Amino acid sequence: MLLAVLSWFCSSVLVCVIGGKLPEAEVKIEVLHRPFLCHRKSKYGDILLVHHDGYLENGTMFHSTRSHGDKQPVWFTLGIREVIRGWDKGLQDMCTGEKRKLVIPPALAYGKEGKGKIPPENTLTFIIEVLEIRNGPRSHESFQEMDLNDDWKLSKHEVKLYLRKEFERHGYPPNDTLHENMVEDIFANEDENKDGFISSREFTYKHDEL
Repeated sequence: MLLAVLSWFCSSVLVCVIGGKLPEAEVKIEVLHRPFLCHRKSKYGDILLVHHDGYLENGTMFHSTRSHGDKQPVWFTLGIREVIRGWDKGLQDMCTGEKRKLVIPPALAYGKEGKGKIPPENTLTFIIEVLEIRNGPRSHESFQEMDLNDDWKLSKHEVKLYLRKEFERHGYPPNDTLHENMVEDIFANEDENKDGFISSREFTYKHDEL
């Protein structure tokens, strides 16, 4: 299913020069708050709405959705590398309203290059609160609903229409730019044969790194 299964696998494992393999980097997870009632837990393919605060290794805050920019929470799809790998790993099995502290090593963040305010080889700490969890276009439950012409494959147009409908159903205005970016990310990872469609096989196959 995936365009770069091999390269993703190789990048996720550190290979020792003497021939052995070092353990894969881990995300340290601390649950700061979990609601008493949890009707649903996050899984790969879900779309999450989160607030987050990010801190450098020295304790300096480099970003906060609550105090920087438009001060709005952000949407992203879990498990398709739309965010850093540490988030994809550390935000699984969360409840709506749950808050976690993630300590993410460089290998699962921005690595040797760094990015913007983030220096190279920096261990990052995030405080993340999940505000909402929605079915994403990668969930099994969504395939038949998205496959409007019942041809057992999904076009970009069908996926985009589904995203728009989901946003409107939950009372949010459509955001074409966000929807188009999400569709491009999904197809980059799912459309293995690059024919412009996601087949039912490509859609349902799960690789360990997803």
